[in-house]
Amino acid sequence: MNAVLELDKTVVRRGGRAVLQVEHLSVIRGEVLAIIGPNGAGKSTLLRILGLLDRPTEGTVHFRGEAVDWRSPLVPLRRRMASAFQEPWLCDATAFSNVALGLRFRGLPSPAIRERAGHWLARFGVGHLANRQARTLSGGEAQRVALARALVLEPEVLFLDEPFSSLDQPTREALVDDLGMILRQDHVTTVFVTHAREEALALGDRVAVMMDGQILQVDAPTRLFRAPISEGVARFVGVETILEGRVVSQQEGIAVVEVEGQKIEVACRATPGATILFGLRPEDFTLASPEGLALASSARNHLLGIIVRLHPSGALLRAVVNCGFFLTALVTRQSAESLGLEEGGQVLVAFKATAPHVLRADLDKEGQSL
Repeated sequence: MNAVLELDKTVVRRGGRAVLQVEHLSVIRGEVLAIIGPNGAGKSTLLRILGLLDRPTEGTVHFRGEAVDWRSPLVPLRRRMASAFQEPWLCDATAFSNVALGLRFRGLPSPAIRERAGHWLARFGVGHLANRQARTLSGGEAQRVALARALVLEPEVLFLDEPFSSLDQPTREALVDDLGMILRQDHVTTVFVTHAREEALALGDRVAVMMDGQILQVDAPTRLFRAPISEGVARFVGVETILEGRVVSQQEGIAVVEVEGQKIEVACRATPGATILFGLRPEDFTLASPEGLALASSARNHLLGIIVRLHPSGALLRAVVNCGFFLTALVTRQSAESLGLEEGGQVLVAFKATAPHVLRADLDKEGQSL
């Protein structure tokens, strides 16, 4: 494992309170590490520590395997990094001049500046805007220029702090796609801070979840989103249905769990009498009419419920169903229409035994671990 940046036992205190506590974190060469978490989680503080803009109260920062000496001038190290932020903050000049600015500061000859700046403007699809004044650019165009200005420096580490949050959805999606292609093609080591799960999933090779100044889980995106390690992480990554129940039986890798009088089959090994906490994502459920049991026969769990809320969620509909407990499912508008789904109506909810993800399994009544 070739780490470009590493944090060890890093703590930042402000006003006597720890706002960041990271036992260990590595940024691997060539990867995109996405850092997600709610507002106030400490994401920007972490980014400033990694970018050598702030010194931690405790702990060590390593760059390229060497501990950072905070007593020495850090400008030479910072020049090996580049950043892009939520607002592009372009100079009052042309798009080309903005991209070329850092190269001029570094004393590159004019022919090299023209070639590199033109190359990066073209890669971000704004080469035709080279002579446009920055103040006349749209938000998406300005952010593309800002990213070109950062990458033209060929940084060893690129830091992105919520670079898409001020853009409208179509512009944001197009830029995420284009940037993702560039970062993968060039293997640019990147630390990307966002609160948007979709952006982290699209760009991140690994995703770190931060809450209350701590990193709770670092994992590949698919594993993180399918197998969060705690209830807090689960809720943040979109697990909306979290249930607690008592195991009543176990056979051949399937536990029957009683939740509010309902029997649910869960693919896990758990001792009868134990209490488990498990989560289900909205896309884990299939909805059918009350008479449609045969249509959902491949699923081992079938629960009859009442739709208490049905509301839009992008191109889909989000259905909150009372089955003795509340669960949240996603359904296409076409399916909702064909099933005649409406608030107050009955619906059959089906899901596989492999869909639930166990978040916690307590000791059984005899004190045996599961």
